[in-house]
Amino acid sequence: MRSSSTNAHPVHVIGATGRSGQAVCRALAMLGTPVVPIARNPAKAKGLKDLRVADLNGPAAPLRAALADATRIVCTAHARTIPALLAAAPPTARLVCLGSTRKFTRWPDAHGNGVLLGERALLASGRSGVILHPTMIYGAQGENNVQRLAALLRYLPFTPLPGGGRALVQPIWQGDVTASILAALNRAWDGPHSMVITGADAVPYRQFIAMVAQAAGLAPRPALPVPAALLMLAARVAAHIPGLPRIGPDEIRRLLENKNFDITPMRTMLGVAPIGLAEGLHHTFFAAGQPPHSA
Repeated sequence: MRSSSTNAHPVHVIGATGRSGQAVCRALAMLGTPVVPIARNPAKAKGLKDLRVADLNGPAAPLRAALADATRIVCTAHARTIPALLAAAPPTARLVCLGSTRKFTRWPDAHGNGVLLGERALLASGRSGVILHPTMIYGAQGENNVQRLAALLRYLPFTPLPGGGRALVQPIWQGDVTASILAALNRAWDGPHSMVITGADAVPYRQFIAMVAQAAGLAPRPALPVPAALLMLAARVAAHIPGLPRIGPDEIRRLLENKNFDITPMRTMLGVAPIGLAEGLHHTFFAAGQPPHSA
């Protein structure tokens, strides 16, 4: 993972037990930056030193106490909790929050609406900081995007895709998400900002499927165009079959919309050049010590 410089001021990390939160805590520790991890469930925080317990969805007093001495805050919790963060954080603290490009979907849902709510709150606050909107994140320890996809492909002799898988997808490797967060921490933001962060490559979903299969050591699966409504029905049936990864109807519907974005702001404002998809998938399936599974 590539990262920017850092300093000795502690960083308070909210959501320290989540995938991105854990990655940020590890990266900061490697740079010698003091970390104040904040989580709502101490049972999931094994190995985290100086843990502070607070819940963005709970009473305000514990969160306010946990952030009382904060000068730089990373919030990897869902963006819908940003209003609670703004109410509890010191007014001079620099904020780096994670959102999602789900906010752009043509089919709004609770996740995307929550991201929009949090973004509006930050932009209206006048506070210095940024909300980073990643595309699909892959490559984190325990992530369930490409890993779940590879698990599903092992059951399929072909890949049924709505619209033939022509829509574009541009996933981002977890290491580049972490590098973007660290770079944002070290930038002197003047007021609130919003920025998309994404991987280097935008590819049709059918190509993405083929690249995941290859990286996972699977034989090629030909893409088969299937109506989205039929796939949604099949997904509901498959949800009752033990052992099969679950795919929701909303996930199938979103396969019909392009999810490609300009990485120029990420490069120029954060100085992060994301790695290519092939390299990221190699890290995901091999660098993490996961051998390919031929099928």
